[in-house]
Amino acid sequence: MIEVWGLRNCDGTRRAVRALEHVHEVSLRDVRETPLSEDEIARLVDAFGDSVVNRRSATWRGLPPAAREEAPEALLRAHPTLMKRPVIVADGRLFLGLGEEARKSLLSED
Repeated sequence: MIEVWGLRNCDGTRRAVRALEHVHEVSLRDVRETPLSEDEIARLVDAFGDSVVNRRSATWRGLPPAAREEAPEALLRAHPTLMKRPVIVADGRLFLGLGEEARKSLLSED
């Protein structure tokens, strides 16, 4: 089972789920409906650093300058939609988006 963390109405998340469903059983977790735990946020930041924060999103643009200076953990806790999407959890590994590495690992027919 592969778990995809994102937003139900996010185009990138929906594309990833559709692609993965051809090869795997997939569960979508909408982070608005089911926010990430402290441990999950810490795991994301450990794996991806501050690149896990989507600085091109409308949520980011709406933040006051002082809030943008907060640590990634605090930002994701307060604003789950700031997480770059999707995050794919497969066999204990995390992938940020369905990029080349994720495609090779998760969509290969081997």
